[in-house]
Amino acid sequence: MKITFFTFLISSSLVFMNASCQAANEESKEGNEQTASENTSDNEEPDNLVADTENSENENNIPPSGMTGVKIKMKTNMGDITMLLYDETPLHRDNFVKLVKEGFYEGLLFHRVIKDFMIQGGDPESKDAAPGTQLGGGGPGYTIPNEIQPGLYHKKGALSAARQGDQVNPEKRSSGSQFYIVTGKVTSAQQLKSMAQTANQKMEDQLLGAFLQNPENQEYIDKYTELQKMYQTGDAAKQKEAEEAFVKLIEEIKPIALAGYEPFEYTEEQIATYTSVGGTPFLDNNYTVFGEVIEGMDIVDQIGVVETAPGDRPKKDVVILSMEIIE
Repeated sequence: MKITFFTFLISSSLVFMNASCQAANEESKEGNEQTASENTSDNEEPDNLVADTENSENENNIPPSGMTGVKIKMKTNMGDITMLLYDETPLHRDNFVKLVKEGFYEGLLFHRVIKDFMIQGGDPESKDAAPGTQLGGGGPGYTIPNEIQPGLYHKKGALSAARQGDQVNPEKRSSGSQFYIVTGKVTSAQQLKSMAQTANQKMEDQLLGAFLQNPENQEYIDKYTELQKMYQTGDAAKQKEAEEAFVKLIEEIKPIALAGYEPFEYTEEQIATYTSVGGTPFLDNNYTVFGEVIEGMDIVDQIGVVETAPGDRPKKDVVILSMEIIE
């Protein structure tokens, strides 16, 4: 993947060049938990239970994961959904179990529904919320460290944690209570390849940007700043000269800045799932997947197509009546 001087110049990873502009344009108010936009191209120790793979959602062709964890039955006014909370994400598992035992989710809404994307709930401010009330900013007053793992991905039926955007939450910490269930859609192998390339280019840009912000690398920062000035103030010939010098500079610092970085690739399993069952692969490596639906995906699908008002809130409330830990 080739990086040009101009694209790197305008990259959002270069905080030292555009931090003030980003701060002025930041739309996410503090405390607003949300998943990423659809067109992206934000404790008690429970007993561990084994997932019931015999009751997999065959009508949706969702392959059982074979994961272990805690099973939760969620009753809604549209039907029941059973979820498995993974043992591989213990911080999220234990926090969710704690909230279930406290009755935290009872009476809350699925306040955000986007067809072919996801259904989202867990905002305590949604309980008995009047029609038209803007929702999505509530939580229990804390966040959870991310437990993002390459093997836990956004297939259809995945249970994931909502969070604030990167600009105010660079550590990708999860909301203390808000979650979403992926409905998603089928993605082609070529699209997945393109997404992986985009993700890797973004990460390379971020690592290079971070390298050029580190005072320990002042020699390279000075060289880059000089080229930046030449490009921005010079004529076409000077701009071309700056671009050529920039390519050489990047070639020099790349091995240092990207040391230890392993490019992301979708596994054969992920490709097979995304190209047959579907999901939201563009959210992978950005949000914590901490469980999956093991029964009631048909109810999730029904919720996923309800009529919504501006702001993606269902016109007719979809209510979480109760949640319980089941054997």
